[in-house]
Amino acid sequence: MSNQITPKLIIHGGAGSSLKGKGGLKAVRESLHEIVREVYQVLLSGKSANEAVILGCQLLEDNPRFNAGTGSVLQSDGQIRMSASLMDGEAQRFSGVINVSRVKNPIDLAKILQDREDRILSDYGSMQLLRELNSPIYDPLTDLRLQEWIEERKGNFSSKMAGVVAESENARRGTIGVVALDSMGRVSAGTSTGGKGLEYVGRVSDSAMPAGNYANAVAGVSCTGIGEDIIDECLAAKVVIRTTDGLSLYDAMEKSMKEAKDNKRDLGAIALSRDGKIVWGKTSEVLLSAYHNGSSINDCLEWNDESLVNEDGE
Repeated sequence: MSNQITPKLIIHGGAGSSLKGKGGLKAVRESLHEIVREVYQVLLSGKSANEAVILGCQLLEDNPRFNAGTGSVLQSDGQIRMSASLMDGEAQRFSGVINVSRVKNPIDLAKILQDREDRILSDYGSMQLLRELNSPIYDPLTDLRLQEWIEERKGNFSSKMAGVVAESENARRGTIGVVALDSMGRVSAGTSTGGKGLEYVGRVSDSAMPAGNYANAVAGVSCTGIGEDIIDECLAAKVVIRTTDGLSLYDAMEKSMKEAKDNKRDLGAIALSRDGKIVWGKTSEVLLSAYHNGSSINDCLEWNDESLVNEDGE
């Protein structure tokens, strides 16, 4: 047992503008901490990083507070189209679905596709896969998201995007993500989103791309924010590759975030490395993230400094 690694875990529920009001802050903190607590127990029991990531994404997708799975935002035509991906760092294998509808947990499809020859499916392929699996039809729509869309329709969709954390005020950029390090030193990353909302029909997010979700044997990263900004920076893959090439995870994130800030991007990212380092960074005001450093649960909900945080936890 002496050569076993202390598991680590970090999750996020989106990024964007400040959580105004302690009610919103308290509720989001409780939701994130509870999910971290439950998923970390799975890691302690000896489950793989992949299994922990899938469970974490499922729990976040099932929480209507976050813009993924149940509670996803509506596109401009009033339909929900979700995207998700899973990256097994040990196998360096990526799988995902793009703009899938009528499913409870998009991450489940990404999991199934890990073992398929064709590992990334768009809307038609995703629906065919659901039929093959005899998956029950599920409507992820919530009343809050419907009312949000109806209000925007009155204004002819003048907003650039919908609210991402389901609070009544503040537009936010929404995705959920999980990065895990298991006791065998394996790293995995998963990311899921309902999109930015009100977007052009068929718009594709970064969440089912290596730009927004990437891992290898060295590190894993999940991103959140404006998808186009994340894609333009190729952020997740960039941070992982820089770490693989010899930079510390902290330095890789710092360099990548400085570039993103210089380019006026609106985004955030969470990361874990094989050596147990936990790092996150952002150019947005707030990153809705919580983590377990091996000894305790903490979060960065009130971290408004633009500098990075490096959490060793040892």
